[in-house]
Amino acid sequence: MRLSYTQDELLSEHDYHRKQIIDGQRLHGGFDEDGKYLPPRSKIRPEAITNWSAALRERGGDLLDANSSLLSGPRVPNFEQQCLLIGNGLSRVFWNGLTITGKIEGRGRMLATMPMPDLQALVVEDISEMAIGHLNTGLMIAHGLDEGGIPEEGIGGHDVMWFIARDLAFGKDAYPDAEPPERISRGEEGQRNMPQLAMPYELFLSFLMNLLLIEFRAEIGFASSQKIFRTTRLFPGRESASLEAAEIIERIRADELIHVESLRLYLGELRACTLRTEAGGEIPGHEIIDPFWQNLVAWSTGDQPRLVAQQTHASIVNMIDEHPDAARVKRGFDDLRDDGYELEAA
Repeated sequence: MRLSYTQDELLSEHDYHRKQIIDGQRLHGGFDEDGKYLPPRSKIRPEAITNWSAALRERGGDLLDANSSLLSGPRVPNFEQQCLLIGNGLSRVFWNGLTITGKIEGRGRMLATMPMPDLQALVVEDISEMAIGHLNTGLMIAHGLDEGGIPEEGIGGHDVMWFIARDLAFGKDAYPDAEPPERISRGEEGQRNMPQLAMPYELFLSFLMNLLLIEFRAEIGFASSQKIFRTTRLFPGRESASLEAAEIIERIRADELIHVESLRLYLGELRACTLRTEAGGEIPGHEIIDPFWQNLVAWSTGDQPRLVAQQTHASIVNMIDEHPDAARVKRGFDDLRDDGYELEAA
């Protein structure tokens, strides 16, 4: 079983029968002779992930046991609320969401260039035939290019794909630009969570775990957006365009599956390894990873979604207030809220 790969191999592309081009814009990935979508840089990468995963299991470990169901719970707006808004001419809420998603995806391109610590100096075992031994030789570059594309070559990544999907359904410049809201941070940010490790390693491990949760949260949002686009009655006169937008999101989700499995693999490998402490000792990786992951999940399923829901609800209500029948729309919107989400007392 092969476990060592070069950067060129991990970044290699399929020989596409047809490239992905929409409205004249070259996007990453392409299609085989049967029209099946092939994610970018996936000629070798999935094989490598499969092999590293098998090797990890042979050593008695496994991928981090986590999936997007961790973040299930009330959403604002949910599918029914979004349909109500669009049906009442308040499409800007959905348009803003698509715009913000594209911009956040674009920020992910920094993964292609961000400096990473030498994990071999952290891990006691030889990592040359593990995925974590290839982070600096293709894996993180591939992830970043998937998100933000290769603008200098005119190739769009997920950011551009979201903007194209949005414009197919609504037309270009349908509404003013939108910016991502301020991130809601944990109150304990800035505190040491893995004091046994040198700070650069704590920051990097924290980054990987936060990134995995971001991917899970994105998957839930992507599925919801796709469902909206497939509800063609919401886009009269643009039904076929909205279905094409849904297909674009399906391709993004196919790309993201590689990211999720990769991150679960990296963290699974680190859990199964022995880590060097800053004081010169050694500690099992799971004793570092598990407590931080559990606390992060608790925040991401507890206070954070409630705070985000309140922030989003307030923003949407401000838009509803501009509607000529605002009271009716707001009442209908609040009546459709998910179970488990209670409005703050006025």
